[in-house]
Amino acid sequence: MKKFLYRSIIGILIGSFIAVVVTSSIIYFGHFPVINGEEFIKNSFGSIFCGWFFAVSSLYFELESLRLSQQTALHFITVIVLYFILSLGIGWIPFDLKNILISAAIFIVVYLVIWGCYYLYFKNLANQMNEDLEKI
Repeated sequence: MKKFLYRSIIGILIGSFIAVVVTSSIIYFGHFPVINGEEFIKNSFGSIFCGWFFAVSSLYFELESLRLSQQTALHFITVIVLYFILSLGIGWIPFDLKNILISAAIFIVVYLVIWGCYYLYFKNLANQMNEDLEKI
């Protein structure tokens, strides 16, 4: 429960940070003197919720009773379903087949790149730890 609360706080903070950066960038680079308050609130809460579920869903990878493939499948299904429900509901992705397929392809590529980077990082970390243990 402590990890869940910690990850929740971290995810909410990251989502909030992203909302502020994106909003500030849109105002500054888009030359908008004012923004729509309703849109700002909707997108900010969407970003916060997105940050939360991405941070909390990573707890799947700490379930030692599951194989890595099962952990990855559960995490992927959770985040893609929640992300697409959120992004289609808020309007981040237009509700037509072409945009949904393009967004899904981009999501999968980004997910695979991030997953691969984490996999290589932790594999390298485990190898270093094993080498350190052999020296002892």
